[in-house]
Amino acid sequence: MKERETLWEACLNKGVSRRSFLKSCVALTSLMGLSTDFVSRVVEAAETKPLPVVLWLSGQECTGCSESFVRTGAPLPSDVLLNSISLEYSHLLSAGSGDDLETHLEKMMKEHRGKYILAVEGAVATGDNGIYCMSGGRPFMKILREAAAGAAAVIAYGSCAAYGGIQAAKPNPTGSAGISRYISARAVVNVPGCPPVPEVMTGVVMHLAMFGVLPPLDSDNRPKQFFGNRIHDTCYRRPFFDAGMFADRYDDAGAKAGWCLYRLGCRGPVTYSSCGNMRWYQGMSYPIQSGAACIGCTSAKFWDEAPFSERLPKYGPMGDIDMIGTGLAAASVAGVAVHGALSLLQKKKRDEAEAAEAHRIMNGQGGNK
Repeated sequence: MKERETLWEACLNKGVSRRSFLKSCVALTSLMGLSTDFVSRVVEAAETKPLPVVLWLSGQECTGCSESFVRTGAPLPSDVLLNSISLEYSHLLSAGSGDDLETHLEKMMKEHRGKYILAVEGAVATGDNGIYCMSGGRPFMKILREAAAGAAAVIAYGSCAAYGGIQAAKPNPTGSAGISRYISARAVVNVPGCPPVPEVMTGVVMHLAMFGVLPPLDSDNRPKQFFGNRIHDTCYRRPFFDAGMFADRYDDAGAKAGWCLYRLGCRGPVTYSSCGNMRWYQGMSYPIQSGAACIGCTSAKFWDEAPFSERLPKYGPMGDIDMIGTGLAAASVAGVAVHGALSLLQKKKRDEAEAAEAHRIMNGQGGNK
C-alpha cells in the first residue's frame, strides 16, 4: 500500500511556503471552532499525520449537502479536496463512475480498514429490504453497514443522514430513518441541516483528520463548537423579542424595521445551529437576515412540524410565549426602577454620613480614624 503524504508534505510538493502553510494552519484552527491555543497542535498534526482517506456515500438525498460543501469559502473546497483530505469515493465529486468507481470503493475499504473517515449523505431506506434506495445495483442499507464496519469515524452530513429528513416524514412509505439506527456499533457525528453550513461540514471532517478523535459532542451527537447555541442566542433581532416587538406580516412596518419574526413561525428559539454567527455565502447572510423566518432545519422532525408559518411552541414552560417578550420588557423597566431607588437610598445614606462627619469636625470631635 502506498504511504500517504502529510498536509505539510503536500504543501511542499506544491511549492507552498512555510509561512503560507502556517497561515493555513491558523485559519484551519479557526474553521474547526477552536481557540488559538490549539494552533501548535494543528501544526504538529499537519506535519506528522498522513492525509486521511474519506469515503462519501450517498443514500436518499437531493445532493444538497454535497453542493453546500463545494461552496465552502475558507478554505476553498479545492484546497480541502486536493490538499487536506484524500477523497476516494463520492457520487458527485469522483472523476470515475460505474463499475470502476464501485470497485475502487471496495478496494479502499479493504486497504484502509479501520483508518478511513466515512461521510454519509442521505437517509437509509429499509422498506422491502431496502429496494427504494439502490447504489451500484445494491441496497444502500447494505453498503452503509459494510462501509461503517471498517470506518474510524462516521459523519452524518445533513438532516436526512442524521434523522431521516423529508424521506422519513409522515407517512414515510419507504421506512426511512437516520443512519445511526443501522450502525449502532460506530459513533456517528451528526451534522444536521438542510443543508448544513458548508464551513461546519469542512470543520468537522478536518477535526477528525487533524486529531483522529471525535470533536466534543452534545447529547444529540452534534459538535458542540457548532451546535452549542440556539439561532435565538445569536440573532440580531433578539432585542426586539425581549422588548415584545414582533412583525405580524412579512411586509409590515415591523418586518421592514427588523422586528422579531417569531409570530411568523420563526423556530429560532428552539433551533441549534451556527447560522446566526457563521452565516452563509462566506458570512454574507442567513435566512433571518434576508427577511425569512428560521424553519428549524437542524431539528429531528422539522418536516413534520409544517406549516412553518405557525409558531412553535405556542406555550413554553413560562406560559404563553407571546407574553415572554412583554414580560421581559416589563422586568427590565422594573429592574431600572429598583436600581434607581437603591441608588437614591445609598446617596441619601452617604449624604447623611458626610453631614454627620462635618458636624463632628465643626464641634472639635475630629474626623473618622
